Amino acid sequence: MSRLIERWNSPTRDFTQANVAAAHRLHERSMFDDAALADLLDAYPRDQLGVFTMGDDPVAWKSWRRGDAGSLSGAELLAEVKAGRLWLNLRHTNHVAEAYADLATEIFGQVEADTGAKTFKHDLGLLISSPNAQVFYHLDTPLVMLWQLRGRKRVWVYPREEPFVTDAQIEKVVLGESAEQFDYDPAWDARAEVFDLEPGVMVSWPQNAPHRVENGPMLNVSLSIEFLTPEALLRANVLYANGIMRRTLGHKPGPVETRGVAAIAKFAMARGHKLLSPGRPRSAPVPKTFEVRADKAA
Repeated sequence: MSRLIERWNSPTRDFTQANVAAAHRLHERSMFDDAALADLLDAYPRDQLGVFTMGDDPVAWKSWRRGDAGSLSGAELLAEVKAGRLWLNLRHTNHVAEAYADLATEIFGQVEADTGAKTFKHDLGLLISSPNAQVFYHLDTPLVMLWQLRGRKRVWVYPREEPFVTDAQIEKVVLGESAEQFDYDPAWDARAEVFDLEPGVMVSWPQNAPHRVENGPMLNVSLSIEFLTPEALLRANVLYANGIMRRTLGHKPGPVETRGVAAIAKFAMARGHKLLSPGRPRSAPVPKTFEVRADKAA
């Protein structure tokens, strides 16, 4: 089998530590054509399918709305995505479809061989989204790779520092107290690194780096792949512990450190807190406010 990743356009030593791009051949496979996508949408559990719509203004992130696919077939739903302003997120597709489980093994086998990274907790999320749709300014707790398969999109990746994001904001996301999206200033675009993705391009960025996405005027299909490394797991737990100490002790943590005894102690504290408070409240999911119907989104 030929390699999926043709070449790395950035040093592989920077993988997970900086913005990194690569060229791939995954878009050449028939598993992403209309018939295959419709079949996957039919097979994917509807109660797990993320269905969203949004406004046009990149600042108005509160226009992000969650909906329901109703009783539409996979082919009908795909047609509505092409005609409307929808963003479908099929999380953990590798846990639902054998072909995607095999794909996860193939992708991470090559990524690990090329970069030396040790990865785990792989989540291959398939994104099927409308012409000109967007994802607002946000950050993710794990590491992310974005593989473009069909269509074109532009991705802005911002520095993981103030004023773009604060450690307190990241802590809220890690603790599940707030949504991943938050306020954004268009003036920040001057400091962003911009990637114009077309089929055959993959990009990744450092853990928790803020970013936003805008589609071109056509159907877009992408893989949004979340994963962890040992260092990323440690960072997430250090942020979790810092958040707990900020809330319970009034502590104001310094810069996030993932080396040394203090980081290990915070890791242990975070893991212990999670075990002792498994039912801790998290931010409620966005309520469903519309249903996708043939020829229109209600």
